Amino acid sequence: MQQKTQHKRKKETVAVNSRLIRRPIQRCFAIFLLPTFAAFCIGFLWPFVKGLYLSFCSFTTTSNAKWVGLQNYQKALTDASFLHAFWYTALVAIVSLILINVLSFAVAYALTRKIPGANIYRGVFFMPNLIGGIVLGYIWQRIFNGILPTAIVLNTHYGFWGLIVLMCWQQVGYMMIIYIAGLQSVSEDMLEAARIDGANGWQILWKITIPTVMPSITICTFLTLTNSFKLFDQNMVLNEGRPYIFQNGVQIKTTEMLALNIYNTFYMNAKSRGVGQAKAVLFFILVAAIALIQLRATHEKEVQQ
Repeated sequence: MQQKTQHKRKKETVAVNSRLIRRPIQRCFAIFLLPTFAAFCIGFLWPFVKGLYLSFCSFTTTSNAKWVGLQNYQKALTDASFLHAFWYTALVAIVSLILINVLSFAVAYALTRKIPGANIYRGVFFMPNLIGGIVLGYIWQRIFNGILPTAIVLNTHYGFWGLIVLMCWQQVGYMMIIYIAGLQSVSEDMLEAARIDGANGWQILWKITIPTVMPSITICTFLTLTNSFKLFDQNMVLNEGRPYIFQNGVQIKTTEMLALNIYNTFYMNAKSRGVGQAKAVLFFILVAAIALIQLRATHEKEVQQ
């Protein structure tokens, strides 16, 4: 009985001490939060609100903005180059989404089979991710111009597949690391039980391995999709969106993606900066919506598994 009483007193003492420790932290919570919140407001929230306001204005500098309502959005949505850039970006995103994730999963799966020199291969595959997009663009531009019959800026098909190759080369290694982490979490006991039950390698892959690494697939598809839509520096350096075509008197860059189109609209003509800002807002809404839909779809797949 005495031991129970002493044990109960110890628990009460620990509880009191923990409350005493938490109280100063709770009192100072606002002080700890304030710097982060201020940085968020200054670095993200205020520029976003200001940019949203400027999308409804005609301006050359932020100090001479003149309200024009939805005129900028009307011009953006009827701009043939912007619509072409949207569909071109969607095509690049779909192709790169499939290729990057298939290749990175295949490499990760091979490197988790305990092959000799696996750590060296991991480092080699990851290294391109450490190189900046502008540097990669120049490197691959020189490579393509050296092996292709015509310059990459003069052929739309070469420009498309050049972007795909560049993106795969840069991002496969990064996604590989995420897939390796997921594959290492697959239970060896589960795999051994499947083999004992007579499952072959293909059945184990589809019925056990892939469902188990669905969280990794969710992360990689999200990153690949958003990175593809936000691609800018590689597109600008590799082929500058060229070659050109003319459609109803409007000059269109056939390999220009959305981010580059917004940049060119905003900086190439001071009178169209309001239109460029409206395109940027539409671009933000598009990427956010696609990312949320993709996350919801893959998360539901995780739950089903």
